[in-house]
Amino acid sequence: MNKIAIFILVVFFVMVAFFSIHNYDFTTVNVPFSGTYQVPKIGLVLFSVMAGALLMLIMVALRDTKRFINNYRNVKMQKKEERLQGLYSKAINSILANNREEAREILEVILREDPEHAGALLRMGDICSFSRQHEKAAEYYKRALNSQAGKNMEALLRLEEQMEALSRWDSAITYAERILELDPDNLSALESKRSILEKLERWADLLEVQKSILKLEHLPEGQRAAEETRLSGYRYEYARQSLEANDLERAGKLFRLVLKYEKDFIPAYLGAAEVLLGDAEAEEAIEFLDRGYAQTGSVILMLRLEDMLINLGEPDRIIKLYQGALDRSPNDSVLKFLLGKLYYRLEMIDDALETLRGFESAENFPSVYGLLGDLYLRRERHELAARAFKKAVDMQPSKLFYCCSACGHLSAEWAGRCPGCGKWNSYAFNLYGRDKL
Repeated sequence: MNKIAIFILVVFFVMVAFFSIHNYDFTTVNVPFSGTYQVPKIGLVLFSVMAGALLMLIMVALRDTKRFINNYRNVKMQKKEERLQGLYSKAINSILANNREEAREILEVILREDPEHAGALLRMGDICSFSRQHEKAAEYYKRALNSQAGKNMEALLRLEEQMEALSRWDSAITYAERILELDPDNLSALESKRSILEKLERWADLLEVQKSILKLEHLPEGQRAAEETRLSGYRYEYARQSLEANDLERAGKLFRLVLKYEKDFIPAYLGAAEVLLGDAEAEEAIEFLDRGYAQTGSVILMLRLEDMLINLGEPDRIIKLYQGALDRSPNDSVLKFLLGKLYYRLEMIDDALETLRGFESAENFPSVYGLLGDLYLRRERHELAARAFKKAVDMQPSKLFYCCSACGHLSAEWAGRCPGCGKWNSYAFNLYGRDKL
């Protein structure tokens, strides 16, 4: 008891003593179930004070006891947390050292003592995922998600990854959407959702996801241009899907929207031409591709024009288009080769030979020699035919290919998207071989 408390107590008793000298009166007190008593007023006051003091002492004692118990529990809990944190740090070090078996044993000890330890649950999930035990990993991540340790975002991200690994696409999309509910600007979740939708070829949904990515303020500028190109690719795929479903109106709008932003997107030119053909607008399709060739210089458009005009029974017209293109670009070797190939296709052997003979000294064009050999053979010039065929054999590849300008993938069939690297509008006609595009 400090000095102030003692001073107050002394003053109180002095006052009580002073009042007791001048107050000898008694008062009647009725005690329930006991009787009636005459008690000095001063005594009643002192009794009341002592009863109040006793009650306060009891309350203080109870408070201090509760505080002691809580402190004891907190100290015990703190020691437990410090010990578990030490074990968790040791497990993390084992993971970093690629000693996952040791880490697993330590984490199992932690989880026996604290089954809701979010960090241990997440790391156990990581270990199972690394071992391709995706079902078991998902169970740990779900437990971490349901724990109260504020690790929901990481658990959701990991669960989305496991659902992808298990090819449970709907569940993976659900987890990605839960992440986006918590953080609409989460680029990882948007990219994961995009990846799944692409596998499912849900192009309409992909357009919305891609637009959300492009709206992100923190998207790096260097990445933004690539994402814009990807958006054009998804529009093209949605247009192609609509074309296959005979929804010509939607397909046409989408193909032209692609060309509005990507002037040299060759697959969109071809797709738009197919829409026009579907609408029985063959002449308009031909003019459209001709304008496209003038805009882009892509021989792929010229090859499509060639097929269309031959199917329509107008080979003279495609010959004129080739000759007009060569007048504008007289040194274009690819155009010369394609014109010679067209003559060969039309059985115009002499014209084909005259056009292709200039390639005999062009060692960079292995695709020419097989064609020349066949032409010489038809004119019974066997020695020249044998020489050309030998060069065709020696200079592989002798076939015509389309080559991806991004990854070098070669294909005998044209495609709007390279199956090797996934880029759109990357195929170009190849006369040279893989390393000479």
